[in-house]
Amino acid sequence: MSVWRLAGGTRLSFPPPQAAGVVNVTADSFYSGARSVTSQQAIADGLRLVEAGFELLDVGAVAARSGPPVAVAQEIDKLVPAIQVLAERSGVPVLADTFQVEVAEAALDAGAAAINDISGGSEAMFSLVAERGCGYVLMHIEGPPREDRDPPRYNDVIAHQRDWFARRMELAVSCGVDPEAIVLDSGPDFDKGVDDSIRLISRLPELKELGRPIFAAISRKDFLGAIAAGSWEGRYDAERRGVATLAAVALATANGADIMRLHDVEALDAMRVADAIAHDG
Repeated sequence: MSVWRLAGGTRLSFPPPQAAGVVNVTADSFYSGARSVTSQQAIADGLRLVEAGFELLDVGAVAARSGPPVAVAQEIDKLVPAIQVLAERSGVPVLADTFQVEVAEAALDAGAAAINDISGGSEAMFSLVAERGCGYVLMHIEGPPREDRDPPRYNDVIAHQRDWFARRMELAVSCGVDPEAIVLDSGPDFDKGVDDSIRLISRLPELKELGRPIFAAISRKDFLGAIAAGSWEGRYDAERRGVATLAAVALATANGADIMRLHDVEALDAMRVADAIAHDG
């Protein structure tokens, strides 16, 4: 059994796996089904996901796709009102999906239980997490987020990530972060090609040897569209990746993923069925 410690003394234990429902206060999320353009719509969408059975919410206001920088004040204005109401009314832990330290601080003030940071972390972010005693999702990435670049070639992507995560966790702990506050996201699609993204699921048990829960953010990702279509260039768009997501979620769950970041209730069902079958007895 592993534990994830969040703000306010909340502790989540695994197994069984739990699901974080995606709420994006954006008009440009890569998946049209996750575009809650206003804070009011994001609140309604988040409450609907909780009613459907999601155990956590992951709320962001900046699309992970490449694009120009978003001003701190603009991100706060969109994100914080949704975080505040969902933290008060949802009854589940709310994660703030941001890589800007000032935004993370405002989100924690509003009641966020953890920060989901796609930047790979920094001393400033680690220091904030340590000071506030919140949870932290550490995602593997090889450069700044929201920038287009070709993925590097890894001799062994799992060996590379094991070393990368070990070094980043060592830095986080040196900044005062409790190791139990950290969960690991291998970052499929972020600086990985299709084959390496596949390996991050098929060889997930090797990442679990790092001793921290695994946060699997694979829902409707590009690599799934490429697998289903047969090529990267012809990859299906996000709207057509639902069935591919169900397959990936089932396999990731069977391989030991602890937290699944999901857009759809059907994917939540797939997680629960896969867990029941794979871990019976």
